[in-house]
Amino acid sequence: MRNTIYLAMAMLLAFTAKSASAHCEVPCGIYDDERRFVSMIEDHSTIEKAIAQIDELAGKHDAQDLNQLVRWVTTKEDHATRIQQTIAQYFMTQRLKADGENYTKKLTTAHAVMVAAMKCKQTAAPESAVALKKAIHDFYRAYEGKEPHLHP
Repeated sequence: MRNTIYLAMAMLLAFTAKSASAHCEVPCGIYDDERRFVSMIEDHSTIEKAIAQIDELAGKHDAQDLNQLVRWVTTKEDHATRIQQTIAQYFMTQRLKADGENYTKKLTTAHAVMVAAMKCKQTAAPESAVALKKAIHDFYRAYEGKEPHLHP
């Protein structure tokens, strides 16, 4: 009877377990660096649009406009956080190796992306989005050793 219960529980767990869709931090060797860069550029484009929308809605006092303003601020911050997480959890944790070629340049440009993303959270100035895109491209140059041709 006990074995039947254990077997039923094991089958239940096996059939209800969710598969992980995100890339894990195990040494599986499956990486798509280019996709991560394209994703960061896509996040940047969203930040750039959010800043433009915030500027357009600034000073309006209609409840709907204020609601939209808050939503754009939240969107801007969410996408900046996504960029920071990509740098920290994908590149710095899994891809940048201390004994790798150009490590210092890769590390400093990765850090610059994280700082530029932070500044996009702190301000709605269009210059912050320009600086973020430049930082992503600089990191790409350091990481890939070639000019970026990134399209979301």
